[in-house]
Amino acid sequence: MAVLTELPVRRLDRVDRRLVPLWLAMLAASLPMFMATLDNLVMTSALPVISVDLHASIGQLQWFVNAYTLCFATLMLSASTLGDRFGRRRMFLAGIALFTVASIGSALSTTPAMLIAARAFQGVGAAAVMPLSLALLAGAVPEAKRALAIGVWGGVAGLGVALGPVVGGAVVDGVSWQAIFWLNVPVAVVAIPLVLFALRESYGRPVPLDVAGVLLAGGAVFASVWGIVHGNDDGWTSTNVGGSLIAAGVLFAAFIVREQRTNHPVLPLRLFRSRSFSIANVIGLAFSLGMFGAVFLLSQYLQIAMGYTPLQAGIRTLPWTAAPMVVAPIAGVLAPRVGLRSLLVSGLTLQALALGWMALIVVPGVSYAEVVPAFIMAGVGMGLTFAPSATAVLADMPDADHATASSANSTLREIGVSMGVATLTAVFLGFGGTLTPAGYVDGLRPALLAGVAAVAVAAIAALFMPSIREKS
Repeated sequence: MAVLTELPVRRLDRVDRRLVPLWLAMLAASLPMFMATLDNLVMTSALPVISVDLHASIGQLQWFVNAYTLCFATLMLSASTLGDRFGRRRMFLAGIALFTVASIGSALSTTPAMLIAARAFQGVGAAAVMPLSLALLAGAVPEAKRALAIGVWGGVAGLGVALGPVVGGAVVDGVSWQAIFWLNVPVAVVAIPLVLFALRESYGRPVPLDVAGVLLAGGAVFASVWGIVHGNDDGWTSTNVGGSLIAAGVLFAAFIVREQRTNHPVLPLRLFRSRSFSIANVIGLAFSLGMFGAVFLLSQYLQIAMGYTPLQAGIRTLPWTAAPMVVAPIAGVLAPRVGLRSLLVSGLTLQALALGWMALIVVPGVSYAEVVPAFIMAGVGMGLTFAPSATAVLADMPDADHATASSANSTLREIGVSMGVATLTAVFLGFGGTLTPAGYVDGLRPALLAGVAAVAVAAIAALFMPSIREKS
């Protein structure tokens, strides 16, 4: 380590990666990713406060979350392609910088439109951070230690999920909702020099960016979420909603045709020849749709229906959201020994049962203690899913495809988050749910059952996962 610290930063790329301690490479790759995952849920505890302060409607509350996740989802493949061509570490650092500037813009927002726009730019920055963090980490550690490293990476992702509602609640109670975005600035100040020091530059296949593919995919995702978000307000048979959903289908079909015919697709369809990769993506989409849509509604339920402050509500989500931080690294260690299929089936089944349990017991007057066992079950299930699904994505991929494969999976998971928030909120509103103590449960129970259905699809898909055992 003494030798390493004496070397100029600009020469680090020439240093044998084995000289960089494993823990330092994992920290450098995971800290920016933690910042990006934290902001997926950091707003959930603050939404009731922001709603009052900015006079935001429930539709605008959804867009505070979805503006981030949509840009995050639709641009990850582009960022991966640019990283392969111009340098993964270079794009990683650019993503961190943009994310930080957009965080400052979010903190300074004074209207819902300003906050939605700033959150969209945050998503653009996060799109370069999330997939490239896994690709850089996979290239920084020996293959024999890759499953462990991915397990830790999954644990850090779980930590971001866990601390999002808590950090958001603590900051809102202690300072203001704007401070949840100012927190990203010191994290970036630490992360940027750490990345320069501990991660070497790497490249993939230097192919041109498929701009048409990016626009078609982004348009399809945006149109589908737009239609779902406006379904209850405008009517599901309205021209606005029906046209949006039809447009989404047409754009998606055009995207598939484009990717089949172009020489440089943004999403190479050949990746889906891998059964492990294909099933991992079905799992990522369905699991994210069910679970994160439920988290979005339940975080507000703790405040609106149970009467907790933002901090109290955030702390009370920890039995659920903190469990992956502990379980995901363990799952990463177990994956080479027991195989991916058994871990994924177990984890997803636990999550579906947990959401079903919550739907049964969430009635007016239910105590927090009654929902804790279901929270714990859901958290353990998430922990058993994170690392094995990330391992499955890269299991059959050559190193040159790591960034593209990772970004494809991350894209589908973030699409799942957006679709989950939109879909479960649509079910919530469709069954008469309102943001009041008396009216929240009416819509929450059917929304949770919709989440059960989505996670059950993921569990069924996991039954077809090859029982991969990595080399130890």
